[in-house]
Amino acid sequence: MKTETIVDLKHVGKSFRSADGTARAVLEEVDFTLHEGEIVALLGQSGSGKSTLLRIMAGLIPSDAGDVRYRGQPLYGPARGIAMVFQSFALFPWLTVQQNVELGLEARGIPPDERAARAEKAIELIGLSGFEGALPRELSGGMRQRVGIARALVVEPEVLLMDEAFSALDVLTGERLREDILELWGSGTMPTKAMLVVSHNIEEAVLMADRVLVFASNPGRVRSELRISIPRPRDPNSHGVRTLIDEVYALMTVTRAGRAAEPAIEPSLTDRLPEADVISMEGVLELLAKQPFNGRADLPKLVEESELTDDELLPIANASHMLQLTELAHGDIALTAVGQLYVAGSNALRHELFGKQLLRYVPLAAHIRHSLEQEPSGELREEHFLKLLSDSMDAEEAERVLRVAIEWGRYGEVFEYNYHTGMIHLPEEDVEPPKEETAV
Repeated sequence: MKTETIVDLKHVGKSFRSADGTARAVLEEVDFTLHEGEIVALLGQSGSGKSTLLRIMAGLIPSDAGDVRYRGQPLYGPARGIAMVFQSFALFPWLTVQQNVELGLEARGIPPDERAARAEKAIELIGLSGFEGALPRELSGGMRQRVGIARALVVEPEVLLMDEAFSALDVLTGERLREDILELWGSGTMPTKAMLVVSHNIEEAVLMADRVLVFASNPGRVRSELRISIPRPRDPNSHGVRTLIDEVYALMTVTRAGRAAEPAIEPSLTDRLPEADVISMEGVLELLAKQPFNGRADLPKLVEESELTDDELLPIANASHMLQLTELAHGDIALTAVGQLYVAGSNALRHELFGKQLLRYVPLAAHIRHSLEQEPSGELREEHFLKLLSDSMDAEEAERVLRVAIEWGRYGEVFEYNYHTGMIHLPEEDVEPPKEETAV
């Protein structure tokens, strides 16, 4: 059955100025349609532009390119039918629950009596009756977020945008609040006709959404979509839900410049290296080698065992795959033969193997090493490589990528870095001593 379109985005782009004045594309060619009667979840790495997209949809900031429409009309500012819930609660600490919830109504010029009645109804709907006179500091984190949701619902929005609304809460509180929202949605007591939920939690997205969109990074854009037809409420332990979670993990597991993990893709000098430190990588590899995994694991199970979040584990998985210490396929991760040697090896062997894999599979590291070998002094300023990276990415991203490459290079004993001078140099044992002149 065809449903009406509420929000429609076509070829949307957005750029911001970096500290050095260069334009950084945060969003590019984003196409997205939100229909009546659906919940859509948006997943992606930190910094991929998901929150920026929500603010454009809410009319809080303009797009630089493309077309944004609400109910078929161009969106030039905040839309009365769209409300947003933020991760940080964003409550005024000196106002009571009642006063915080009434704010949006007051801004729209609603008379005091109607404001009070509507606010009380929204507070009751979200399960906070009896706390109307409380101040935010007197409430738990879950209760403060309920106030934020009540403040969004009180304006009776057609579209509810939720930006990491549950991530600042502990696991049980977040689950309870999510279940309450879904119960309200299913009962029809919410005025909302569509929801877009930005999340880092893959299981949460699968349990809530009718569609899951995976966002690529640098710049942000919709890379893939998964439709979910399992009726709600969904059992997180059912075979169907676990299969879908595996599918999303497979879609989220990327290695190079936002592309799906495929050995056939040739690495590039300007690949955006995953934000993964070596200590965390080693911890995951060691866990993967132990019981009950014995070298192969379902990524969702590994998340549970490691007690890492999806947002923390995925870069580690991508980094270990980039270095060919693991294989990634269909939401599973497995140690390669080199990965098994690495886990079983001594500290010295680990450094050696890491360095070899780094030079073989990370072109930026190999380029840095080769450039240093060509220099008589065996050292170069970091700016030399930042300039190279800045030709294909903004300055901030170039600094991040080089920082990761330096950390990996130092661990693999491929090169060293002087934090005081900003010089990258060969390890001392690899620097050839100057040749002595022969007397004539």
